[in-house]
Amino acid sequence: MTTATADRPPRADSQRNRAAILDAALSCLAANPRASMAEIAQSAGVGRVTLYGHFSSRTELIEAAAAQTMHRAEARLAPLDLNGDPREALELLVTSSWRIVDDSRGIIAAAEAELGTDRVRDHHDESMHRVQRLIERGQAAGVFRTDQPVEWLTACYFAIVHGAAAEIRAGRLNETQAAAFLPATILALVTEPAERLPRAD
Repeated sequence: MTTATADRPPRADSQRNRAAILDAALSCLAANPRASMAEIAQSAGVGRVTLYGHFSSRTELIEAAAAQTMHRAEARLAPLDLNGDPREALELLVTSSWRIVDDSRGIIAAAEAELGTDRVRDHHDESMHRVQRLIERGQAAGVFRTDQPVEWLTACYFAIVHGAAAEIRAGRLNETQAAAFLPATILALVTEPAERLPRAD
């Protein structure tokens, strides 16, 4: 391959095929996190040769689909006004975030199985920083607890939100319940307890 060929942008049909494959992956994995490459190729309307020309393995495809999911999530979360009362801002963020996680629970389940939880966490870097900054602001304002590290509270935040998606997927929680329970649960998590529990020795 010459330098000129390497530097040439992908052809329009190649770009369309890649976009169609990613959209099909998200759709198929939403319905079945174990969807095969053959099923995704059929849904995308491309052959296996074309599919593997863009993504050499199911792992690579799921990685790209997860990255696209987080990019779209950031586009929805970035415009949120998280200024003002940290408690109200946190409630707004929880309400917006869990719906995104719920919409994405198929790709999340596939990514956790294929990539592992650590790699999935890497895709949440910007979202995690947003939550951490908000909790830090609430701590500085004296409305969020300071007896536990902000990193731990942030990790718990995501564990609860993703746990809710798993409960919905398992049929043990419905969306109406999640909308009511999640903000209350996370606000209780970050709020200073009325009476602190004794520290473990």
